[in-house]
Amino acid sequence: MKRVGNIFLIWRKGPGSRRIPVAIIKRNSSEGTKFKYIQENLKEAENKGFIPYTGFPDTEKVYKENVLEILSQRLVKSERNDLSSFYKFWRIDPEKKTDKYYMLAMTQGLLPIDNFEFLADFNPKKGLNFISEIAGLTRTKIESDFLEKGDILKYVLDPKNEQDKNAVKLFKDEKFLGYVKKIHSRVFHKAKGPIKVKVHHLERNGVITRAFIEILL
Repeated sequence: MKRVGNIFLIWRKGPGSRRIPVAIIKRNSSEGTKFKYIQENLKEAENKGFIPYTGFPDTEKVYKENVLEILSQRLVKSERNDLSSFYKFWRIDPEKKTDKYYMLAMTQGLLPIDNFEFLADFNPKKGLNFISEIAGLTRTKIESDFLEKGDILKYVLDPKNEQDKNAVKLFKDEKFLGYVKKIHSRVFHKAKGPIKVKVHHLERNGVITRAFIEILL
């Protein structure tokens, strides 16, 4: 079983808005990499302003050619001066840094110019280690000094959540912080044993504005 399963293209209107999976990216050894829109989610996204991803304009087509080449525009450039720090932050296996699918899954393809994310459906294989982020901080408004890097967080599965049956709540002590990002949360429901959740990096502005977490098996 591979650690990285399918990757979902996530779109949201803006910070604080609900994340909507709008497409799925699948890779296998015989057919390569495919990109397909998730039809049942498109209407909700389009009502909120979503337009098709550049390079994949036809929402009814299954794309089978040049998928990773198009998506590789989201990946870090090898000439970056801080490349080693970037790899360390995202817990990149140096032996896999040329694997575009792996890199997209691990770094989430985040860019400051749009509202897309690429979130992988990870499998609970021993040794799995990836970076995610606490969702919902715009609502919980956690005090800036409440969390510190290295804090170990508690988690609770939330299968009755009306918006996402794979939701996972995060807590420090008894204080509710928010949720594991959509899709990333699935690994908690698939795991047979405990998962460790550790605060990885924080951004603050009066309150905690972003909280990256490290998820380890």
